Amino acid sequence: MQAFFNNNYFDFFDFLKMMWGLALFLFGMSVMGAALEKRAGNNMKNLLGKITGNKAGGITAGAAVTVVTQSSSATTVMIVGFVNSGIMTLAQAINVIIGANVGTTATGWMLSLNGIDDGAALILKFFKPTSFTPLLCLVGISMYMFSKQTKKKDIGTIMLGFGVLMMGMEAMSGSVVGLKTWPMFGEVMQKFENPIMGVLLGTIITAAIQSSAASIGILQSLALAGLVNWAVAIPIVMGQNIGTTITALLSAIGATKNGQRAAIAHLSFNVIGTIIWVIVFWALKIVVSPFAVFLQGEISAWQIALCHTVFNVLTMIVMLPFTKWLEALVCKLIPDNKKNAIDEIELDERLLATPALALERCRVLTVEMASLAVESLNSAISCLTNYTEQKAKNIREDEDKTDHYEDVLSSYLVKISRYDISNSDSREAAMLLKMIGDFERISDHAVNILESAEEMREKGIEFSGTAREEIKTITYAVSEILNLSYLSFVNNSVEMAVTVEPLESVIDDLKDIMRGNHIIRLQRDECSTLAGFVWSDLLTNFERTSDHCSNIAGTVIDVANHNMNLHESIRALKEDNELYKREYLAYSEKYAVKSEAED
Repeated sequence: MQAFFNNNYFDFFDFLKMMWGLALFLFGMSVMGAALEKRAGNNMKNLLGKITGNKAGGITAGAAVTVVTQSSSATTVMIVGFVNSGIMTLAQAINVIIGANVGTTATGWMLSLNGIDDGAALILKFFKPTSFTPLLCLVGISMYMFSKQTKKKDIGTIMLGFGVLMMGMEAMSGSVVGLKTWPMFGEVMQKFENPIMGVLLGTIITAAIQSSAASIGILQSLALAGLVNWAVAIPIVMGQNIGTTITALLSAIGATKNGQRAAIAHLSFNVIGTIIWVIVFWALKIVVSPFAVFLQGEISAWQIALCHTVFNVLTMIVMLPFTKWLEALVCKLIPDNKKNAIDEIELDERLLATPALALERCRVLTVEMASLAVESLNSAISCLTNYTEQKAKNIREDEDKTDHYEDVLSSYLVKISRYDISNSDSREAAMLLKMIGDFERISDHAVNILESAEEMREKGIEFSGTAREEIKTITYAVSEILNLSYLSFVNNSVEMAVTVEPLESVIDDLKDIMRGNHIIRLQRDECSTLAGFVWSDLLTNFERTSDHCSNIAGTVIDVANHNMNLHESIRALKEDNELYKREYLAYSEKYAVKSEAED
């Protein structure tokens, strides 16, 4: 170590200056990237979340998001979250990853501006960072300190981050100039002319700092000091593409199988591409003598940016026809295992960084939960006349799933509500929180109805012919109100929602009439006491199911009217409302049951 510092080329103070420059560079890159993601990230993430299966669209979106956020790592972490949550398929994710690899090359071109020579034409000198970053930082600090608008503060932070990273890059380049004439450093660099060693170095450095853009910047700072040649730079650039995958791999820990596959797809894509081009590079170096001589020449900062771009574009061209094979490969590397379907109902914490997308994912899962609840209740009703063991098993499994949906969704929606979200998103979150409770209770009533059907079957209980007709009438009404409330939620239809409350009132009336009729049949000895208990339980479950349907429809109306007072909405719907009266009369005629007390 003493020999390292005690020389005429690079002393302890040069080392400190280099570390200072590296610290400034990484800090500036981090600050600028975070501010860019904050300013534009939400829109970019929304764009990614809506990607279709179109290859060109996925690649373009991946490149665009990476250029804006200045981080392929950030893009791939988002992708892992989207795939983990089911927003994006693995095939779509691979397309976006390809685009992100191309988009990340933009940073190298921006950083290469430091390589503009002081003797260049006047117009070019204006593009040299040392010419404009002082002014950029001055404007940036003014916006950051004196503006009250968050948008302007973020823009000021971006300017400051850019200025700091450019200053850090210049400090690094200046501190290592002496190494160019130090024989010992030259010998070390020759070791990395071996493509395998160069790839390993690029991989390790990039994995350590978790940013290929920052790694490229460090390499460019060495190039500005004339310390690297083509033979060293090209393999390091290839290795940087492998090292940058570490962030996505870390983010995939604890993710679902598909989330892990997205991270492995990123790694596999870059590893395969690197292997292909390392072989080509090594072959050309050995076989083509002029090429080997050319590789010994110094490489500039802009030429490193060019190598990075050409390498990633060529890798995209070579790998693009084989994306299906890549998908199959990662599915083999991470095979499916037999896992309880309940355990797959999860929401990724990464999505909370984009509340709008997280909320949309919650809505998708709530629709799935609603569909299960409605299907379960209809299936339970059918068990009253056509019981099977498989139906019973499915109903109970679906009830367990809806319980898990409620647990996952309720805790996740509470977390979303703590973020700074729009008023409309806040109302949506409140609506979903209310609805998941109603759908969960509907599935509970499905199990209750199933248990009544099982009790009748085990004890040989049968209803009279009149009672069977009455049950048929009320079950038809319950099935209709279930369908109406479900569709009003799925389609966000106020028109459907307003027809639910009149039907709920008719079902209340049916319950009262049927309960009274049953008492009369008991008095006439037309029905057994055991049947009476089952009858009462069924009516209670039918009526309470319709109450939950009313809550669901009322919540849809509330959100549309920007009012979250459910009871007030329902009361207003019933009072002096001609539509309500008309619908109530129509349902009363459709589901009419004669009262035995009238005879």
